[in-house]
Amino acid sequence: MRERQYVVDELTKDDTWRMFNIMAEFVEGFDVLPEAYPAVTIFGSSRAHPKSSNYRNAEKIARLLVKSGFNVISGGGPGIMEAANKGAAEAGGKSVGLHIHLPQEQEPNKYANVRLDFKYFFIRKVMFVKYAVAYIIMPGGFGTLDELFEALTLIQTKRIKSFPVILIGSKYWKGLMDWVAGTLVKEKSISESDLDLLNLVDTPEEAVRLIKSRVIV
Repeated sequence: MRERQYVVDELTKDDTWRMFNIMAEFVEGFDVLPEAYPAVTIFGSSRAHPKSSNYRNAEKIARLLVKSGFNVISGGGPGIMEAANKGAAEAGGKSVGLHIHLPQEQEPNKYANVRLDFKYFFIRKVMFVKYAVAYIIMPGGFGTLDELFEALTLIQTKRIKSFPVILIGSKYWKGLMDWVAGTLVKEKSISESDLDLLNLVDTPEEAVRLIKSRVIV
């Protein structure tokens, strides 16, 4: 029992002071990011190579968004995040990188002209969604799926205003879409109408056209 109590004490002893760090990250985000509104947040794999089609598509989407009057937010790291920041910066828009500190240090990319650093994932997630008028979901891994389903949950439960959630790449996302429709809907885990929260396209032009048709800023 004493050993267990020691573990609990070690886990919680700094909680009070940790609250100040949490508040500081919220305050900085709320202070800086309103200048980036309206923005589209772009997610995708940090492992995407600069010569890959996914990287090029993310870069093109960001450029088209800026030319259409939107700014761009990414996670501030490599891969798709870098492509999004690069496209936005080179098109003359606000290119926001919300960088997270990880045990395996993820280096921030050089293209974000507005950069914030976060220790806490949950605060970073608030910033992704609070100043976004749409989400672009490029092919990615666990982190990308996490952001996708969190946005869908918030919209489904009406905790945030509904906005376009766009998956890029029908071939990549087909298995997921089939499972959502064939398992979740079939088992009544979600309503059939919830499928309308997801939009599947294949080209940067389709994605930007969809956002422009649904977003009024």
